[in-house]
Amino acid sequence: MPLTAGCPRCPTPVARTGVDGGWSCPEHGEIVPLWRPDEVSYDAFVEHLGATATFPTYLPWPLSPGWRVTDFAAVGDHGHGGRAVMTCVSGTSELDGPVDVLVVSEEAGTGLGARVAGTRHDDPGDEVGKGPPTVRVRVDGQTVPLWPVSTSESRGEWDRSVLAGEAAGRWLWMVLRPASAVLLLRDDWILRDVSGLGPPLVELPFGGPAPAW
Repeated sequence: MPLTAGCPRCPTPVARTGVDGGWSCPEHGEIVPLWRPDEVSYDAFVEHLGATATFPTYLPWPLSPGWRVTDFAAVGDHGHGGRAVMTCVSGTSELDGPVDVLVVSEEAGTGLGARVAGTRHDDPGDEVGKGPPTVRVRVDGQTVPLWPVSTSESRGEWDRSVLAGEAAGRWLWMVLRPASAVLLLRDDWILRDVSGLGPPLVELPFGGPAPAW
């Protein structure tokens, strides 16, 4: 299952440039490409993990019954996720109905988290770290505080909650749709790097409609 190249910051189609095999976006010029599967499946996820061996792929763990992996992507040169990784899981909650939870881990300035979150700037901004955090999540055994990121200048500002913090020296974004689903994070959520998980990945459910971002 091939991974398709795109722009980390926008959905505009990209093209190869020059003899060095680089990539260019009409909107953002030369880019480090985003790699995303045409179809979300176990085989595509294995390929994704093989191409992102040096970067964490976080999933809520364990997945609640009925939840599925519905999307994933990575940013890196020649298919190697050296700049960012995104995953999405989807399911339902009693209070919110259908819910999407998107997690992005990225190096500063990459722009994938901002694209997924629908915010204007590449990085979360100076809101992160001011005042008490909204929630705390567990990431590979560490407690990571997350602060709200404003979506007031974005289209559809009320359809999602955006939180961000820092984990392992990288930005960690969480985007939840609908916005009220942020209350789910008060249940001591755990994010696990599944890149080295091995056989248990076979039991993960994949597929279903991927969210727009």
